[in-house]
Amino acid sequence: MSEIRQIPVEQLAEIKENFDFFDSDNNGQIDEAEFVKLLKVISPQSTVEQGEKGFAIVDENRDGHIDLEEFIAWWQTCWWEF
Repeated sequence: MSEIRQIPVEQLAEIKENFDFFDSDNNGQIDEAEFVKLLKVISPQSTVEQGEKGFAIVDENRDGHIDLEEFIAWWQTCWWEF
């Protein structure tokens, strides 16, 4: 997921809007708890364990947060897989 494909500005703005919505503390990053909540919204049947596993996958640099670049890469490629 490390390479971000070129996407239209409108789509990028929509992805950023989604990122900002789930970044509930507005710190510019999505932490594991925020990601679990995000996953429950897009996939109500998902479990906390699935959210934790998904977070570990999306957090490519393993810094404990999902930044916008990681989020965009995930959103473009496989958000529906969790």
